[in-house]
Amino acid sequence: MDVTYEGTRREIATDKGVLRYHEAGQGPPLLLLHGSGIGVSGWRNYRENLGVFAEHFHCYILEFPGFGVSDPVGGHPVATAASSVIRFMDALGIESAAMIGNSMGGVVGVNVAIRHPDRVSGLVTIGGVGPNIFSQHPSEGTRLLQEFADGPSRDKLVRWLECMVYDRDLVTEERIEERWQAANDPESRKTLAAMYGSAAFAAQQQAMAASGAPPYWSMLDKVRCPTLLTWGRDDRQCPPDMPLLPMRLIPQAELHIFPNCGHWVMIEAKQAFERVTLDFLLR
Repeated sequence: MDVTYEGTRREIATDKGVLRYHEAGQGPPLLLLHGSGIGVSGWRNYRENLGVFAEHFHCYILEFPGFGVSDPVGGHPVATAASSVIRFMDALGIESAAMIGNSMGGVVGVNVAIRHPDRVSGLVTIGGVGPNIFSQHPSEGTRLLQEFADGPSRDKLVRWLECMVYDRDLVTEERIEERWQAANDPESRKTLAAMYGSAAFAAQQQAMAASGAPPYWSMLDKVRCPTLLTWGRDDRQCPPDMPLLPMRLIPQAELHIFPNCGHWVMIEAKQAFERVTLDFLLR
């Protein structure tokens, strides 16, 4: 099976621009939704896992608008990511699919499951979902993202990358250079500033305080599909007190915490994550 970058790369036109993605495997559909952060993309999040999941599922790694790959659209990146999932599924004729979401991608998957419960057959999240209960807010990782968004530098990128993992040996020169090059894309930098820049972050907090709309995590009881919450015990971006509320509110939720692991569970605990996730999705 060809699971190379070029061999899996696809694109499809929608009424709001071109969505780009990677496709591999046969079987029930599985959407892999990426997170936010510096120089992020769906391919960088899941390229090491694609081959394993493609043995059991028809996999689609979707590139969200505004991160330098798919065509950008207006609006907040999380909201446009959620709407892009439905656009993507509609464009390919996918009625319902299981989803894996890393960090922001998990929040996107949860929001799709809340608003379109018939479109999500199962959900696996990797960090991200829920509020900070005991830990500081913003977290250490988010503060480092703010520092980078306010004044990008290679040194700040390295500090954030080292915060993402338990084992700093994973922060190789190749990974640093790849992320640094991607972070210089104008759309990627614009999206990062809209999510994590100090001014934008403060404006978001003020808007949430003034809004009468409930936060998404208060509606987690509406997620009706089986849900597996996965977490790194040493996650400094989304500390492991966050899943306590979603574990209780989502009716069919399970929680698995990986030891000696940071935010990138699918990379740092690769084999264990794949084994636990496949066991859950193939029941």
